Amino acid sequence: MSDTKRTLPGALKSYALTNSNGISVEVANYGARIISLLVPDKNGKLADVVLGYDSLEEYLKGNLYFGVTIGRYSNRIAKGKFSLNGKEYQLAKNNEENSLHGGVNTFHNAFWETISSDDASVTFGYLSPDGEEGFPGNLNVSLRYSLTNDNEIIIEYKATTDQETVISLTHHSFFNLAGAGHGDVLDHEILINADKFIPVDETLIPFGELRNVKGTPFDFRTPFKIGQRINNNDEQLKFGIGYDHTYVLNKMGNELSLAATVKEPASGRVMEVLTTEPGLQFYSGNFLDGSDVGKQGKSYASRSAFCLEAQHFPDSPNQPRFPTTVLKLGEVYAQKTIYKFPRN
Repeated sequence: MSDTKRTLPGALKSYALTNSNGISVEVANYGARIISLLVPDKNGKLADVVLGYDSLEEYLKGNLYFGVTIGRYSNRIAKGKFSLNGKEYQLAKNNEENSLHGGVNTFHNAFWETISSDDASVTFGYLSPDGEEGFPGNLNVSLRYSLTNDNEIIIEYKATTDQETVISLTHHSFFNLAGAGHGDVLDHEILINADKFIPVDETLIPFGELRNVKGTPFDFRTPFKIGQRINNNDEQLKFGIGYDHTYVLNKMGNELSLAATVKEPASGRVMEVLTTEPGLQFYSGNFLDGSDVGKQGKSYASRSAFCLEAQHFPDSPNQPRFPTTVLKLGEVYAQKTIYKFPRN
């Protein structure tokens, strides 16, 4: 990475991107996160559709994951440990006995360096040092946010390492297409392009199965309201207190393809998610509890947002049947995810 156009770490800074259709997105160097996303409804009225706070400083003490970049490893790793090349690595445990979203002090609460910025894009960089949260290797990461006139927020990740490691990055915005703090998301209609999902145990760790969605409340191959089956008498829904599961996307390789479509009927807003990743974590905001007071003083109650996190499968370092997440010396990790808002 070039050393030009970088800000000093530790200084809170945000960048506004705009397009010709009235959409704007603001990103911050703290956690390389999206802090606001203004999208017009069917009548052209703008609303901020991501949860967050009114000031940058509030992110330092607020919800850890609002809008952030997650790494080194998104989702959960069982017992906070894995083996690589015959060596066992112990990670930080921050989700009972498991490691969640890379640990405690890592990508989501680091000050990223600003490599470049203009009206349509920002590129951040972060060096995750060898041993950070227990992971091996110095991992050099770049992340580029772009906003196009096709109403696409394009997120492009690249990473290299100086020794073999594991990696699965993702984006963690909490969306409410009616507007942040505007009630729950149970009437949002969602389609997920997946024939299978990954069931989990009571600690939300996979046990290696790729289960067919047919005949289950997890079948979103045609659109369903998020709330239509969320309280069904289903063991997997009970474990997640709703949806908190990875879907196995219908694709052959790492091609960029449609993963999901979400529509909010009242506003007419539609969001599409496209990704190169094999999985999509659908989370229905089950653990929001109203204690987060966010934008315009609104509290964020249970199921007042959803997340669609493009990623590799959880606990893959311990699951030999899952696609590998090992990044070798000399290889380049590359991922692209797009959140698109088709014009009304």
